[in-house]
Amino acid sequence: MKTKASEFFSKQDQKCISDIIKQAESNTSGEIAIMVLDASDSYKEAETLGAFILSGFFALILEIIKSYYIATKAVGWSYDPSGFSYQFLLEASGHTSIWTYIPMLFILYFPFKFIFSKIDGIKIPFLSGKRIEETVRKRALMAFYEKGLYKTRDETGILIFISLLEHRVWILGDRGINAKIDPEFWGNIAAKLSEGIKKKEHGKATCDAIEECGKELSRYFLIKQDDTNELSNEVMF
Repeated sequence: MKTKASEFFSKQDQKCISDIIKQAESNTSGEIAIMVLDASDSYKEAETLGAFILSGFFALILEIIKSYYIATKAVGWSYDPSGFSYQFLLEASGHTSIWTYIPMLFILYFPFKFIFSKIDGIKIPFLSGKRIEETVRKRALMAFYEKGLYKTRDETGILIFISLLEHRVWILGDRGINAKIDPEFWGNIAAKLSEGIKKKEHGKATCDAIEECGKELSRYFLIKQDDTNELSNEVMF
């Protein structure tokens, strides 16, 4: 059963995340935020493509069954695999018709389209890896600005972004952070977090990732005397 973003972390996990963010930020002027979304996009094109492919496939199956039935009636045979022959195959194929195949395709298309619109998980096989990666990256960037992470005083905000449908984690750092820390570092943490999520260790893997982020930030961005908590420590949905 699909896990919703609001249910991804247990209450205990959410408390752990909030506490560890507070602890991590006690040693740095950096600000850490985390967001979990059900999906980064609705992927309408996957609905259309998936419905078209499946309706075409099942329409073809139905057309073959129809043709076989007509052929057996025409020659007076019943189904018997041992009696199947090349000539019978030709006889059956002679009863196929695009004029019945196309209407069946269109009739089946709409139920499949409805199914795809209701079940997000089945869209993924009809999407390219590049499309998914780019969509999650753009949605993470959008969230970075929507939630005001770019407004931190020293441009030291970090967003840990988790998109459940795509099974992707993306970590974004603001300009002040990227000027000193290689973005590849955040990619390595994201990979570890993804692996932990695959193992169903959602809370532990996330807390470990936050702790690593805090340690790296403390190396470059020491806490200031007048430092304030500029971003919420709670998980955002």
